[in-house]
Amino acid sequence: MLEALKGLFESSSFETFINWLTVGHDGMAPGWQYLLMIGIACLLFYLAIVKKFEPLLLLPIAFGMLLTNIPTISDAIFHMDFFVQEDGAVIQWAELGAHGGLLDYLYLGVKLGIFPPLIFLGVGAMTDFSPLIANPKSLLLGAAAQFGVFTAFLGALLLGFSVTEAASIGIIGGADGPTAIYVTKTLAPGLLGAIAIAAYSYMALVPLIQPPIMKLFTTKKERMIKMDVLRPVSKTEQIIFPIVVAIVVCCILPSALPLVGMLMLGNLLRVSGVTDRLSKTAQNELMNIVTIMLGVCVGATADAKNFLKLETLYIIVLGLCAFAFATLGGVLFGKVMCLLTHGKINPLIGSAGVSAVPMAARVSQKVGQAENPSNFLLMHAMGPNVAGVIGSAVAAGVFLSLFR
Repeated sequence: MLEALKGLFESSSFETFINWLTVGHDGMAPGWQYLLMIGIACLLFYLAIVKKFEPLLLLPIAFGMLLTNIPTISDAIFHMDFFVQEDGAVIQWAELGAHGGLLDYLYLGVKLGIFPPLIFLGVGAMTDFSPLIANPKSLLLGAAAQFGVFTAFLGALLLGFSVTEAASIGIIGGADGPTAIYVTKTLAPGLLGAIAIAAYSYMALVPLIQPPIMKLFTTKKERMIKMDVLRPVSKTEQIIFPIVVAIVVCCILPSALPLVGMLMLGNLLRVSGVTDRLSKTAQNELMNIVTIMLGVCVGATADAKNFLKLETLYIIVLGLCAFAFATLGGVLFGKVMCLLTHGKINPLIGSAGVSAVPMAARVSQKVGQAENPSNFLLMHAMGPNVAGVIGSAVAAGVFLSLFR
């Protein structure tokens, strides 16, 4: 009986924790680091469940992080070294087939670039592009908000990151988690956990990060500006728009087509009027399934050995700077457009140029309505918001074209 209990204890994770408490083993981090990562996972559970910060994403990410930081359990379900090697190999197919665990196989959806475009398919099916079509000038606000991407890119270079790592970090400024994952899995897979968690965490914190910047760089008079009602958009325009955008992106920047193309396909399913079942599937069942798998896989990359590094702290700080500068770029360009249109554009909608749909547009609405209760900016802000989705995908395509 005692021998059986001893064997059970030796096969459990507890002995492994004790052995790793002070020193690592077989290239693994010390046990206290795994305990710290489990604590971080619990913090994410708290933010997702209690504070309701992006729960659909943070909860699966936290659970994946929890699983990958339990000794012996992590060895059975996920092996990051199958996908990231110093010799530049992409995937160790032989090892994957012989020793792969559940999350190894699911992670192929990330590594092969399948999950992020499917997320964009769902986003396109859920998003109304009419505000952008009715006011094409809002494309400029979406472009201005990409200022945060290139600011973080330059900052990462100054901190000593390689150009591919800096490009992956910069994409955090687009406020688009799937885009950040799509770029990072190709250019800097070793940083995937830190970048994805930073991107999704800051997306959840948009209502806290943006308002102070918006108020600091606009006047009360500007925040009270009421914009004219947008013109009606015909069904023909709604159908033509995604087709034209897909063609233009294909011709100019093919590397952005997997993201932009799926975004436009999703929107075409929505507006065509003949594919309601497909549109609803993309919005609900497909989106939910892919979100679960993507979140758990991303969380699994954040094990103690890969996550608890000084560069992770740099990524967290650079991600915050990227969001701040993206908001600032959109607001400042909104002020320019306000000046050029003689006060017809409220600069607050420029902050919605980041890709967090529709959260950033709601923040613009909330800040504007706090100054003028009769002010309704939501639909006007959705134009830059949609433009931001397209802009972040284009920025990702530029980085992939230059550095892949």
